[in-house]
This record gives sequence, C-alpha cells and structure tokens, in this order.
Amino acid sequence: MASLTDQLDTIKRGSDELLVEAELVERLKTGRPLRVKAGFDPTAPDLHIGHTVLINKLRQLQDLGHDVVFLIGDFTGMIGDPTGKNATRPPLTREEVAANALTYTAQVFKILDRAKTEIAFNSAWMDKFTSADMIKLAATHTVARMLERDDFGKRYKANQPIAIHEFLYPLVQGYDSVALKADLELGGTDQKFNLLMGRELQKHYGQPPQCILTMPLLEGLDGVNKMSKSLGNYIGITDSPNDMFGKLMSISDDLMWRYIELLSFAPLATVRQWKKETEAGRNPRDIKVAFAQEIVTRFHTPAAAASALADFETRFKQGEIPADIAEVQVSAGADGIVIANLLKAAALTASTSEALRMIAQGGVKIDGEKVTDKALKLTAGTTAVVQVGKRKFARVTLV
Repeated sequence: MASLTDQLDTIKRGSDELLVEAELVERLKTGRPLRVKAGFDPTAPDLHIGHTVLINKLRQLQDLGHDVVFLIGDFTGMIGDPTGKNATRPPLTREEVAANALTYTAQVFKILDRAKTEIAFNSAWMDKFTSADMIKLAATHTVARMLERDDFGKRYKANQPIAIHEFLYPLVQGYDSVALKADLELGGTDQKFNLLMGRELQKHYGQPPQCILTMPLLEGLDGVNKMSKSLGNYIGITDSPNDMFGKLMSISDDLMWRYIELLSFAPLATVRQWKKETEAGRNPRDIKVAFAQEIVTRFHTPAAAASALADFETRFKQGEIPADIAEVQVSAGADGIVIANLLKAAALTASTSEALRMIAQGGVKIDGEKVTDKALKLTAGTTAVVQVGKRKFARVTLV
C-alpha cells in the first residue's frame, strides 16, 4: 500500500473538501483497507464525463488498496433527490430505476475494477424497513435541522411547497452509511448536507462517524456552466471516439488543466512536469492530445484513440479545424433552428441571406460534412463544429 503522504495526496487531488482529515489519517495509519462508499441515483440511463469525477476518485481509492462500494440508490431514486431543486421532483417507478441501474453498472466498469467493486442497492435494507422503523429514523432529526439545508431553506422562505417525503431523502441516504459501515463517503459539493447526515446517523447508531470527501462539479465545454445534457455542453461517455476526441481538443488551455486534475489518471508528478514544460514554452496542445487519447482509450479502445487522433490530425493539417475554436451557445427554441438562422446567431455570417448564399456555394460544413439543405434544422442538445468558408469556425451548442 502507498505511503500515508502519497495516499493523502491522491485522495485530496482535485477535491473540494475533506472532513475530517485528522480522523481519516488515523484510519489510514491502521493499514486496514477503508470501506469507501459513493451513492448514485439512477435517474437517467446514460452518463457524461462530468458524472465520472466521483467514479474516477473511487478508482484511485481502489488502486490505493481500499474497498469500494458503488451504491445504487434504487430506493432513494423512487423518492427523488431534492438537491438543488426549487420544486418537488417526480419520483421514478421501480421499473424505471431498475432499467437505469442496469445501464449504469455497464458504464461504470469502464472505469472501476469490476473484480474489486462491491455493487449494492439500498433497497436491500430499506425494503425491510417497517413504518415504525421509518418513524424512528425520522425522529433522529428536527424540521429546523432539515431547513438548514440550502435548497429546503430557500423553498420554505419563498413559500414553495416541500413534500414530507423529501425530508426522508437525506435521512435514507445517511442511513445507507450505517448499513454499509462506511469509513469514507464521496459526493459532489452539492451533497454536503446529505453526507454529514451519514456522519450524524452513524454516531446515533453507535458507529465511528465516516469521513467525507466532496468533489467539485465539472464545468462543461463552455468552461462556465456545469456540464449538462440540457445545456448541450457535455461529453457523453458513449460518444463516438472521434466526437469525444474532438470535443476534448476544443476545450480552452485553462480548462484543460481542470479536466486533467479531475479526470486523468496521470500521476501527479507527471502533471506537475507537464505544467513546467508548458510554462517553459511547450505547446499545451501536446498535453491536450495526450489527455484526449487517455479518455478515448478509457471509454473505447487504444486503437479507437489512435484512429481518432489520426482523423483529427488530418483535418487539422488540412486547415479544417483551428487550434483554438470559439465556443458559442445558440437558442434553438422548442422547434429547433434552421441552419441559416443558426449561422447568423453564431456570428458566422452577417445575415441569413449571406448564410443562404454560403450554403449554395458549398461553403458551410457541420462536423466536416458539407451542408446542402437550406432547410436543415438542428435541435436543442446538439453540439457541432460549424465552419463557414475557410476561416470561420465555432463549436456551437444549441440550448
């Protein structure tokens, strides 16, 4: 097992907060593998790389020799996580949760070591809870304490409804830590209240309280907003190798370091060396290529990563893609947006008439493919490299 210093460096890499570090150090000193928990509500059937920040950290902990529990919240998924919501979220059916859970487990093993991962479902213990058990669990905390949670507090002050069952969500998530006897729980910064609930309930049930590691939410391709499918600024882990590679190459040089910190498995010493080299004049594009190949390899194959690089290099050398491509968001509306209007909105043409003329002349391409249909309509959620003439480019995200 790695030294204590190396373990702490790896655990804290890219993290937002570690609570309580002194307690974690004492547990690490024992040499006993920690029981590490992270919970995921299968509310959608597919993931983007922003979702993998926590999963990457779990893999790093596996590589340090610790025991990882990938908890699928099939029971909590039917409650609906109110985190960050300003309205009650409709709960999923058990059938929807089960279908999404199957997809999740297939995708996460692109990162986690299947042989070293314990998959757990919180229905295994929550389905056994009687109504009396749930009342006892609810009695451990007050309404006043629940309203300390930011989203609950805001909704209460704004006279927006809060359903009683929503108060049960953090309690059940906290009880999961009791059922699993977790030493360390991982979660996003927006989950801090729920993670602390786990500590409190473990104390209540006579267990040593878990430590907490919060991870930041990953910015999307625009470098501003949280990565989100609804904003179209995401990289899906099921994206094609070429699309994945191209999107990663489109991020800014500053955002590249953020992505490397949270998504790359390159050793910290290697990342430090890369930074020194770029400060000394090395082109950041070289680092971005290495990082993009790592990510494409992770979700596809080394051959697919090599092919994606070759395809990108060919288009780059032919002048089809500039080194630094502008990121633009355009509103598509409910019915989508026709190509001429998109070109004007993205400031790639001065007018729709110029856009139509460029299309007629064969001077408009989307992801390298020539546009011939003037009636072409694109819908919200689409992200594409749009080219007008030889020199105007933008990665356009339709929202």
